[in-house]
This record gives sequence, C-alpha cells and structure tokens, in this order.
Amino acid sequence: MTRLLEQAFETIRKLLDPVQDDLARLLLEIADGETQCVALTSDEESDLAEALAEVERGEFASDEAARALWVFPSFR
Repeated sequence: MTRLLEQAFETIRKLLDPVQDDLARLLLEIADGETQCVALTSDEESDLAEALAEVERGEFASDEAARALWVFPSFR
C-alpha cells in the first residue's frame, strides 16, 4: 500500500461510519471498474461549458466559498 493511500485511510478513519461506508463503496466501484459514464442533459452541458469558460477567464471561487461548499456537518 502506498503512503498516500495509507494517509487517506487514516483521514477516513476519523469520519463518521456512514461517511466511511460511502467512501468505501466508491473506492470499491472504482477498483472494480464499475464506474459508469453519465450522459449530460443539454442544460448540464451548457452549465459545464460556462464553468469551463470561467476557468479559462481565471474566475475561481474564493477560498471561503469553496470551504462552504465542501464542509458538511457530518464531517465535523
């Protein structure tokens, strides 16, 4: 096992059991090659195109906005 994977597991061990289970299922899907592509709707394609254009223009969310997006009560 690589050091990075060991570090990931150490971090995951600190999370709540339901979150650990979700991450374990995701990891197993990826390792088994069961992850499937998702077809985007036309609205989703438009949203993605706009997001990529924002990246090209250098328009990124602030650190505070990004933290607000990824900090869920279950992870605390």
